[in-house]
Amino acid sequence: MAENLAASRVLVLNSGSSSVKYQLLDMSDASRLAAGLVERIGEQTSRLKHTCLTTGETREHTGPIADHDAALKAVAVELGRDGLGLDSPELAAIGHRVVHGGMFFTEPTVIDDEVIAEIERLIPVAPLHNPANLTGIRTARALRPDLPQVAVFDTAFHTTMPESAARYAIDPKIADRHRIRRYGFHGTSHAYVSREAARLLGKDPSEVNVIVLHLGNGASASAVEKGRCVDTSMGLTPLEGLVMGTRSGDLDPAVIFHLTRVGGMSMDEIDTLLNKRSGLFGLCGDNDMREIRRRIDEGDEEAALAFDIYIHRLRKYIGAYYAVLGSVDAVAFTAGVGENAAPVREAAIAGLEGLGLAVDPELNGVRADGARLISPKDARVAVAVVPTDEELEIATQTYALVGKNN
Repeated sequence: MAENLAASRVLVLNSGSSSVKYQLLDMSDASRLAAGLVERIGEQTSRLKHTCLTTGETREHTGPIADHDAALKAVAVELGRDGLGLDSPELAAIGHRVVHGGMFFTEPTVIDDEVIAEIERLIPVAPLHNPANLTGIRTARALRPDLPQVAVFDTAFHTTMPESAARYAIDPKIADRHRIRRYGFHGTSHAYVSREAARLLGKDPSEVNVIVLHLGNGASASAVEKGRCVDTSMGLTPLEGLVMGTRSGDLDPAVIFHLTRVGGMSMDEIDTLLNKRSGLFGLCGDNDMREIRRRIDEGDEEAALAFDIYIHRLRKYIGAYYAVLGSVDAVAFTAGVGENAAPVREAAIAGLEGLGLAVDPELNGVRADGARLISPKDARVAVAVVPTDEELEIATQTYALVGKNN
């Protein structure tokens, strides 16, 4: 690994079941060199979109890409065309997003056979995500067996939760046998945004309490006390918590028994219902907040009710996490909806003035790229919009670990 001591580039891979998202960053100045997406892997209509961020050139290819091995080789070709190939001596490491690390992985980890085996053992609690993450890891290791590969886990940031927050109220022996507990997800985003919110306030993360609201198609909230997560809304899986694009969020577990006994639905059908056909989509047929707001403006009552249900759940979590933390310095909105949907931010904070929370309508309506405050200057609690950057967080953690090992 001696040749990597002077290397400063990190390739970040996010491997899905039929896709690979990637970014190449130079950690000497945290600049982005290239980014892209390979989608519909395994189909005749596969698509690779690659952008060289140093030149601004974008290239797009369509046609069959058989598997992740072929996808990463295609990515390597595109990077090579820009002089940024996987064989470059300036490449220090590859960082992989891994969704579920259980309680075994509490920090970024250099990947070896033992790590792969443990990620495999966690497949039953992450059947949609961990197999795809493993495919990307194995392919990348085969392409560059000499290069450090690092797993950065979505769940790691939440492993600081106390047992009182992480445990479900079921028989501990059964829970432990089947690894049932609240793990939480979007951890890289919550870690990054909570730190950036502290920076926006001119303080160290260890000095502030932050409620982070990661609102995308998947959505989660976290209570971050002095830089450590003490509660989060997602649980054993990403299904628990807030109303999401297609997921129900919190639900009486007896609904499942009822749908089985009375509705005659199978477990697979219920799984599909709650994960893919619920949330905003299930309520009004749309999971795009822009379209929902357009329909509301046209007087659509179904869309208006879906929005109200979404906001009601969100406000409940803000209040709950305020109680968990005791005092709050900032509420930070992030991800696609959180960063771009001013009506969501306004509605979520409305009526919480008694908690010291308020939104300045003019500041809230401004579209901007960077982190910013949208609360009045005299507000007791800051309300912020903080664009998330999970790729930078993964690259930062990967590079720090490779440097530490060197």
